[in-house]
Amino acid sequence: MTWTQADAQHAGPPERAAVVGLAFGARSRRVVESSLEELTGLAVTAGASVAFRAVQELRNPSPALFLGRGKAAELAADCEASAIDLVIVDEELTPVQLRNLDAALPCRVVDRTQLILDIFASRARTREGRLQVELAQLKYLLPRLTGAGVALSRLGAGIGTRGPGETKLESDRRRIRHRITRLTRELDAVRRRRARSRGRRQKDAVPTVALVGYTNAGKTSLFNRLTRSDALASSKLFATLDPLVRPLRLPDRQTVLLSDTVGFIDRLPHTLVAAFRATLEEVAEADLLLHVIDASHADREARTAAVHRVLEEVGCEGLPQLQVFNKCDRVAEADLARLDRTAGDSVCISARTGLGTDELVRRLMRLVEMDTSRVTLEFDHTTHDDRERLAALHRHSRVLRQVTEGDRVSVEADVPRRLIARLRPRNTAASVAEREKAVRL
Repeated sequence: MTWTQADAQHAGPPERAAVVGLAFGARSRRVVESSLEELTGLAVTAGASVAFRAVQELRNPSPALFLGRGKAAELAADCEASAIDLVIVDEELTPVQLRNLDAALPCRVVDRTQLILDIFASRARTREGRLQVELAQLKYLLPRLTGAGVALSRLGAGIGTRGPGETKLESDRRRIRHRITRLTRELDAVRRRRARSRGRRQKDAVPTVALVGYTNAGKTSLFNRLTRSDALASSKLFATLDPLVRPLRLPDRQTVLLSDTVGFIDRLPHTLVAAFRATLEEVAEADLLLHVIDASHADREARTAAVHRVLEEVGCEGLPQLQVFNKCDRVAEADLARLDRTAGDSVCISARTGLGTDELVRRLMRLVEMDTSRVTLEFDHTTHDDRERLAALHRHSRVLRQVTEGDRVSVEADVPRRLIARLRPRNTAASVAEREKAVRL
């Protein structure tokens, strides 16, 4: 059993933890204290009991210790006095910082990324989820392996380059790289299976709607209410890790596929984004995103911005999106009125009580209605983007006529209105708009 699997189960009394943050650059003390509040929730989710928090203000993190030497010594004394088992740092530490800080403190040290990976490991239920988490953890672990260094390495086969043989460190690295390669292959197979499944759904012209949002915003509660499902909904962070897809019947008798996805978080580790690419492609290929936002949270705007950053990272920034403010039953009337004035295209609901969900369904029905426009689109067959759009046009639309002249391809087709912006070549938007006949079928 790898450390990925062994640490996924927490047994015995909770570990006593201290959470530590650093205010530097644009991160003010108030921002760091708010982030430590979230880190405390993550620690509790992972099975720890947080004894105290510590914040230091520095111009820049120390390259050696992350904290200043004086603060590190003070933290060591506080940990000794409070019988702390674990210090959790609210940033991703470099291998050098992690090693030095671990040596300076009388307890184990983990960083924010390691904590999130541990929670994901404990939440993964399907084989795909476990593969994705293990891949992310191994990619995190590989540069952090420590050992005797190059002096004992197998340097080569010539005179002056022969070493004493492969070290334990090199052996570990070789095994990890081999395992990363194997996991990547398996997840590529998962991606291909998902792509085939999406292709079948798209061929059947079934619109797909993805719930996205910050962790613990209430996505699964809304998913259960809309689809009459009983997926696990919990106040703990990252309660949903493996994606769920269920049909949703709309009042006009159309059916859409609604997917509940993993929650995002500020500074989501890049290793997780890369490992969960197969899952996040479900979001990238959706026809509409319902961005679920906890309207009652004090840092609502910052969390919304964090979700937008992750969506941009996975290539979803251009998808149609409707903001769904959840937990509005916990928000004062004056705040709701202000939210309504400033939020733009949005709807206020409570997934717990059902408040506003009928209006949400009506909005959803209008956004994914299956009317079409007859359009003529021109593509440049020499560009990769246009070739992909042309292939997508044939998958999603009814092609009436296609004419090829040299590198240019002109296609007349009946296209679902919701897809026109995604299928239209970017460099021909103006000319295409002039030729749209907008024939409603």
